[in-house]
Amino acid sequence: REERGLQQLPAQTGVRPPNLSARLPSLLEEETRVKPSDFQYLKVIGKGSFGKVVLARHRQSGSMYAVKVLQKQVILRKKEQRHVMVERSVLLKGLQHPFLVGLHFSFQTSHTLFFVLDYINGGELFYHLQREGAFPEPRATFYSAEMASALGYLHSLNIAYRDLKPENILLDSGGHVVLTDFGLCKEGVSVGGTMQTYCGTPEYLAPEVLLGHAYSGAVDWWGLGSVLYEILHGLPPFYSRSKAEMFENILHAPLQLHRSVSQSARSLLQGLLERDCTKRLRGEQDLAELQGHTFFLSINWDDQLARKVPPPFIPNLSGPCDVRYFDPEFTLLPVPTSLGLSDMLGDVANGAFPGFSYMPPAEVGVTEP
Repeated sequence: REERGLQQLPAQTGVRPPNLSARLPSLLEEETRVKPSDFQYLKVIGKGSFGKVVLARHRQSGSMYAVKVLQKQVILRKKEQRHVMVERSVLLKGLQHPFLVGLHFSFQTSHTLFFVLDYINGGELFYHLQREGAFPEPRATFYSAEMASALGYLHSLNIAYRDLKPENILLDSGGHVVLTDFGLCKEGVSVGGTMQTYCGTPEYLAPEVLLGHAYSGAVDWWGLGSVLYEILHGLPPFYSRSKAEMFENILHAPLQLHRSVSQSARSLLQGLLERDCTKRLRGEQDLAELQGHTFFLSINWDDQLARKVPPPFIPNLSGPCDVRYFDPEFTLLPVPTSLGLSDMLGDVANGAFPGFSYMPPAEVGVTEP
């Protein structure tokens, strides 16, 4: 990860600070029956700019969750509260799709935000690529079909994902793809609609984003092309250790394809990695245009969506507490002792995240996810 220099570019948006003169909603007004002490925190399984992801067991039900714990002050300092609220909104939609991570609960204390998510423990696609180098074409077809299905679903809700990369693509215990990390999603983007925020991860940026042009959800199909290329070749399509050279490659370098790549894969990659976004493979039909491509002839899309297609690789897991596919860089970190404390007294930061807390309205108690 360090060798490739992966990093996420911040979204450059002017988020206004909360109006502190307005009456601040208290945590009591955001009534929730879920609190930090409801969980037993077992292992750190991830780490980001704003906090950590911790494997946790719900004390009452025994259900295992991935709890994303974010520090309010860090979010406020970086003016990222809008993206946190968008992530919450998009996470709720993930429960309706088999290849998107879902949100079960969200709640806040005076200093901290908590997302209680599906626990996906088959490892990042990045981890498996690092270990195996590249995947054979049938495995690449399986993963890219599930990714395309998830992206198409988001697009049908007028959401652009904007950050497809192997680190954000997880495998569940059965070997299916699950997209995670919706912090860079943009809502309200219809097919043909445009955005201008410069954000994403350098290796996977579409040319129109690099050039600062208005762009559409077509950036996600460029991202799919970049990830599919990496799955087949072992590195992103225009990778260079020099960021300046890599950006130059993305804008101008010819696409180099290995001779072992099939004609149908070659055609799909050339269509997805078309620099002119108006000619890029997807068109007004979006996902439907990809589904008809010869690369996906072996895919029954209805069976794929119903998770009836046997995955080409099933993670070797001994049980729900098995964290072998998570980076020891995370799992060896100590679990913060403060996590189980019900630090429920409000402070000035509460006004920045109104309506953050969520509990499924139909739930009387906590049920098995």
